[in-house]
Amino acid sequence: MRNQYRPTWLEVNLKHVYENYRMMRDHIAPAQAIPVVKADAYGHGAKRVVRYFYERGVQFFAVSLLEEALELKEIAEDIDVLVMGAVHKEDFDVLSRHNILFTVTSRHLFDAAKQFAKPLRFHMKIDTGMHRLGFKDYSEALEVASEVQNISHLSMEGVYTHFATADCDEAYVKRQISLFESFLQSMPFQPQSVHVSNTSAIMKYENDFPYTTHARLGIAMYGASLEGDLFPLKTTYTLKSRIVEIKSLQKGDKLGYSITYEAKQNERIGVLPIGYADGMIRKNQGGYVTINNTRCEIVGRICMDQMFVRIEDDMRLGDEVVLMGEDPHIDEVARRLDTINYEVFCQIGKRVPRIYTE
Repeated sequence: MRNQYRPTWLEVNLKHVYENYRMMRDHIAPAQAIPVVKADAYGHGAKRVVRYFYERGVQFFAVSLLEEALELKEIAEDIDVLVMGAVHKEDFDVLSRHNILFTVTSRHLFDAAKQFAKPLRFHMKIDTGMHRLGFKDYSEALEVASEVQNISHLSMEGVYTHFATADCDEAYVKRQISLFESFLQSMPFQPQSVHVSNTSAIMKYENDFPYTTHARLGIAMYGASLEGDLFPLKTTYTLKSRIVEIKSLQKGDKLGYSITYEAKQNERIGVLPIGYADGMIRKNQGGYVTINNTRCEIVGRICMDQMFVRIEDDMRLGDEVVLMGEDPHIDEVARRLDTINYEVFCQIGKRVPRIYTE
């Protein structure tokens, strides 16, 4: 029995995800790359990606939420997962029971951890200029690093920061590096894990950091970056659909909600079963899809579940449509939407089934 009825799907090439990881890992060796699989592995499907990596010997991953970490622990209990987002003292029992690493970002969270009787493992985050999460008072952070050495149930295994401008402002990156290095030199001990780089920093700066042991590899694993063609990344992700209906418009006929499109001549319109509820937001109107290696314009107002493209005379019902992949590439789609490729990846909803290839 089929479990997919709508001809709309997302093809994920797991081999390409892993090859992108391996390329970046080799670039930064001997530092190790931590695959970041938050937000369902940037829309690729975290459990499938992590299982594929785990089978190839990768055992350390990073996520944003405790819920995401628990999902990965279902694959194998010996996977190490770092939760980079906020946690609360009410979460300590779950963190301890599943041996999940979390991030201490403040004195009050550390003080709560001291009062918790069971083992807890964590990394400390230092705010060097992002001003999101992390210790901004470095003396307070140093006190925590000193105290933790005498608390048997707490294990501080790492320290890290996060760059605000690795893709766009080198001077600000250098300022953050200087602050972090100064803090690191003042620490009473060196944790087993020190990491500062995201994808852009991995590509441009990581090899200049002799003190780092790890780097957090995010979007480059998924075939994209904010650094153009600096590395030959492989496309991992192809969003596809099919033509399910064809309409013949006469010159002057209007189309769709708010009749925002009017046929300039006699035209053929293909209806696709995908819409803004799936991540193809209305701002995509005027962009392109690819059918039979031919670009076709997205016309009319995109609906919640359907959209329109102007098609050629030789195109037929059931023809496959590429909405995003090699052509158009996610970077082109991001420019169309006046955003970044990260956001486009995360827009594709869970009701679009993922089909995995290797």
